[in-house]
Amino acid sequence: MALRTRLTEKLNITHPVLLAPMGSVSGGRLAGAVSEAGGLGLIGGGYGDREWLEREFAAAGNRRVGCGFITWSLAKQPGLLDVALAHRPAVLMLSFGDPRPFAKRIQAAGVVLVCQVQGRDHTLQALDAGAEIIVAQGTEAGGHGGSRATLPLVPAIVDLVAQRAPEVVVVAAGGIVDGRGLAAALALGAEGVLVGSRFYASVESLAHDKAKARIVAASGDETVRTSVFDAVRGYTWPDGITGRALRNDFTARWHGREGELAGAGDGEMARYRAAAAQGDTDTAVIFTGEGAGLIDDVPSAGEIVTRLVAEAEHALAAAARRVV
Repeated sequence: MALRTRLTEKLNITHPVLLAPMGSVSGGRLAGAVSEAGGLGLIGGGYGDREWLEREFAAAGNRRVGCGFITWSLAKQPGLLDVALAHRPAVLMLSFGDPRPFAKRIQAAGVVLVCQVQGRDHTLQALDAGAEIIVAQGTEAGGHGGSRATLPLVPAIVDLVAQRAPEVVVVAAGGIVDGRGLAAALALGAEGVLVGSRFYASVESLAHDKAKARIVAASGDETVRTSVFDAVRGYTWPDGITGRALRNDFTARWHGREGELAGAGDGEMARYRAAAAQGDTDTAVIFTGEGAGLIDDVPSAGEIVTRLVAEAEHALAAAARRVV
């Protein structure tokens, strides 16, 4: 069974699997490995660092990759978009902000605009910007996101896009870490998946080895949506957007006390940064989704792509056999 969809056709890839552009995690090596395996890897532009971005595009070598930005942060450093476009990415993904101020520059460069959305209003805004691919992200996802669950969100966005712009491709994200998740996404009407947490715990990931080990050891019950890690790092996110991360000593101390944390001053921020630099996972954030409980090893990115597709083919065939 070949998993050919409008996503694979549009992007000229073998498998309908995209790497989520996780800031400080999805570097060029990881993005390149996903692309080499037949998916499409996206470098995570994060909060914006020109030197880091140039280095990671170089690390991708001559492999075809994309790039993703946090839209509200990109607005503070709009020149970074030109840095990314100069590398001729296959796609440019914008998340968590109005994509319209950047859309024309992306389209003029001949690059596919991908917009990640968390609800109806986000989707209409993305369509108005001319997005060619919409990523419907459920709250099960690791990292930042909204409050809608993947299972009801994806088909709702699929239906909305079909009504408003049927040529636009919808991709599912949020809690998808194995082939069963890919199969489910296809059954919901999506044309592929955007995967983060599973690739976080991969050989090529830029994450600290201690963080990868924590993900392998964790269950989905150990994650929480919180803003404490944003508060201690000095980031102000849009209303309704929080980050899903593994619980640790830091969340036990500060979750629900964000106001006090914000008033704790530079000392708490300095202690946090020192802990993060040392790979202290009892303090530093590990943005991971509810699918953590299904992750039990740290393989190569290529092996992850192969598993996702093989498991999805098996799941779809098994589901067909169960239907009487």
